[in-house]
This record gives sequence, structure tokens and C-alpha cells, in this order.
Amino acid sequence: MSGFTGWLVQALVTFEWLILGYFVFLNTAYAALLVSAAIELATHVRTVRGESRWRLHGSSMVPRVSVLAPAYNEEASIRHSLQALLALHYPRLEVVVVSDGSTDGTMEVLAEYFDLVEVPPVHAGRVNAAELRRVYHSASFPALVVADKVNGGKADALNAALNLSSGDLVCAIDADTLIEPDALLRMIRPFLASDRVVAVGGTIRVVNGARVEGGQVREARLGRHPLAVLQTLEYLRAFLFGRLGWNHLGGNVIISGAFGLFDRDAMLDVGGYTHNTVGEDMEVVVRLRRRGYETGGPHRVDFIPDPVAWTEVPESLRTLRRQRDRWHRGLADTLARHSDVFMNPRYRGMGMVSVPYFVAGELIAPVIEAVGVLGLVAGLALGAIDLKFALLFFLVAYGYGMVLNMATLMLEVSSFRRYRQPRDIARLMAWGILETFGYRQLTVIWRLQGLWSYLRGSREWGAQERKGVARG
Repeated sequence: MSGFTGWLVQALVTFEWLILGYFVFLNTAYAALLVSAAIELATHVRTVRGESRWRLHGSSMVPRVSVLAPAYNEEASIRHSLQALLALHYPRLEVVVVSDGSTDGTMEVLAEYFDLVEVPPVHAGRVNAAELRRVYHSASFPALVVADKVNGGKADALNAALNLSSGDLVCAIDADTLIEPDALLRMIRPFLASDRVVAVGGTIRVVNGARVEGGQVREARLGRHPLAVLQTLEYLRAFLFGRLGWNHLGGNVIISGAFGLFDRDAMLDVGGYTHNTVGEDMEVVVRLRRRGYETGGPHRVDFIPDPVAWTEVPESLRTLRRQRDRWHRGLADTLARHSDVFMNPRYRGMGMVSVPYFVAGELIAPVIEAVGVLGLVAGLALGAIDLKFALLFFLVAYGYGMVLNMATLMLEVSSFRRYRQPRDIARLMAWGILETFGYRQLTVIWRLQGLWSYLRGSREWGAQERKGVARG
């Protein structure tokens, strides 16, 4: 073996040990989140069991909530989504829908089913948003406000809805989201318990395959398409131990754009949503928390698992690829904008734990994983790495993920158990094993594409094709 070849072999061996160490660190972080989530979930279930939240339903003392629903080409699902919103069990509710230059029949569906009457488009305009074309109130549903505007992107539509809103709290959702009737009554708990809370996130579940009637999910079922099942598992993992685990490990820096509740004054003070990003949901949360730390004001962002919203997920690889590309671009953009938070003790848990994790454990994870696999293949080809090491690498990198999937399903079954059919749990367990072979590699490639797109300055949204949630 020549000197160069020997050096290369030694370098590959050292490199793969470093990669293995990274995966041990990453999966240990996942385990810490899982343990934290299990403790938090057990405490939460004990706390809310038997609570009298329905006493709040007839109370005039609860904060007024404005639901902000940006809509772009949501003809297939907007009717059922709005039916669910207007049926929410909450005493002081306003629903603000903004059609962001939709080119399909979104406005026609709204006009047909909700009896819209045009009113003068007057609003305070405290945050930056494009001019509205028309504003409507519903003659049949006094709580409903609808606006039509030129296309400006999701953040611009949210800002327009924020300007039109009148609530103490604003609930930002996607227009295709189905919120469970008592979700807002559950969601306001942290705001009532503490004046240090600036935002609250709830659980997002996958509606594909569920039985939906009257804009409400009557029975949770798994979708038939394998991609829908795999994403169901991902969502359970992300919310039941990811978001929940962060409550006491540095705090959350993400609230899903599909379902989050915010202090309206705080949102106005930070200028609403940022326009020139595709990660506006994460970016505004980091900005809200920064403002709290810098001014001594509210900075807590809580996640509670029982307020549930249901969303449709892609069932085509092309649409899913666009979504994951966009998500990773949004992550990269937010972390770059707030790079001075990284390891900055001024921001306490967010600066010293949460943001460093998202840099090391989320942003660069696909790069490390891809390079690690390529190095492993090269090492095997050159004889630098033996088969035993390769198997050890695989077990650490992928086997631990299977264990976490099973643990997540245990949390689901032992707590809320929305999936009542044993065959649904069995399918989730089976796909929890199979996702390691093919699907995980695809998500790595898509996230790498997202990172490359961000470095090239792409701001493309990538529209999602929707079939509508009323099927099944």
C-alpha cells in the first residue's frame, strides 16, 4: 500500500469515526427530547384530566381570538375548512380569510356558501401588507371576514389578515387546516396561566384517509397511500416528542404555520411576518422570543399536545419534494438571519440549546448523513473499513431511528390514541421500520436540494396540489 493510499485509508477511518460520533450525539439528543416529552406528556395528561374548560365557553372574560387564514387556490378544501372554523367552540371568535390572489374558484366558493357582502376596505395597516382589492363580511356568519388581494405570498396574506383582525390573540392557520371544535379552549390555557407566554403551538395531524363530515374529523384513519402513512409517522414524531420535548430543553423556536396562537400586540410590535422568506413561521417565533429577551417582556413559547388541527399532506413525490425543499430553505434562512443568537447567553436556553441544536441537528444533518454514507462506501471499496464497522454505522445511524419511531407510537397509544383500529397502529409500526430503506434517503436528498436552493437565493414557494379533505 503506497504512502498516499495508506494516508487516505487512515483519513477515511478517522472520518467515519467522527461521523459515527455525530450520529451518537444526534440520537442522544433525540433520546433526551423523548424522555423530556414523556415526562411533559404524563404531567400534561394528569393536569388536564377532568378539567372544566367548558366553563370558559360561556364566559365573556376569555380573550378574543382572531383566526388568520391565508388562502391561495384552496377551492377544493376552503368550504370544509371554514365550516370547521365557524363551528369552533369558543365564545369570542373572529375568522379572517385572505385570498392571496387565487386564480381558481376560491372566491367563488366563499361567495356561494358564506353569503358575502362587500364593505369598505378600511383597516389600521400597522404591519406591511399589499393593498386589498375588496373586503367582505358574511351576512350569515357575523364572525367571518373575507378579503381578496393581489398575490403577495403567504407572509403578506397573514399580515393583511393581522391588520384586519381585532382579537387579543391571533391564531395563524393554513386555509386547508381543520381545527377540532374545542382546540382554542385548550390552546388558551398557557395564556391564562402566565403573562410570560407570547405564543403557543398545538399538534398537527394528517387528515389523509380520515372520515370527515361537516368540516370536522369524525374518525382518524390512516391514508391508503404509503407517502401519507410515512408522513403520519413523521408528524407524530415531530409533535409528540419533538415539539413537546423542547418545552423544558431550551424552548421551542418553531410553531407550525398550520396552527399557532400568538399575542396580537407582540406580533404587531415586531412588524408581523417577514415577506422575503419561505420560513415565516419559524422566523417570527425566533423574532418574538428575541424581542422578549431584549426588552424583558414575554418570551415563552409553549407547545401543548391536545389542541389538534388536521392538515392534508402530499401524496406525490414531486409535491413532497417541493415541500421539504421549502422547509429546509426556510430553516436555513431563519438561522442565518438570527445567527447572532447562536451560543449567545443573552438569549438563555434559546441561544445556548435550541438554536445550536437546530444548526447541528437539523440544518447540517443531511450534509453529514450524505457525506457519511459516501465515505462509508469509499472506505469499503478501498478496504479501509471492514464490514463490521459498516454494520455498526448502519445500526447507530438508522437503527436508533427505528427505536424512536416505536417509542413515539407508544406515546401515542398510551396518551391520546386517535387511531383506534389495531391495523392502523400495525401499519405505522411496519412503515416505521421500512422508512429507513428509501424514504429516509429521499428526504436527505430533498433537504440537500433545499440547502443548495437557499445558497442560490431561491425564494420559490412550490405550490402543493390538494385533493380536498372531504374524501374518505
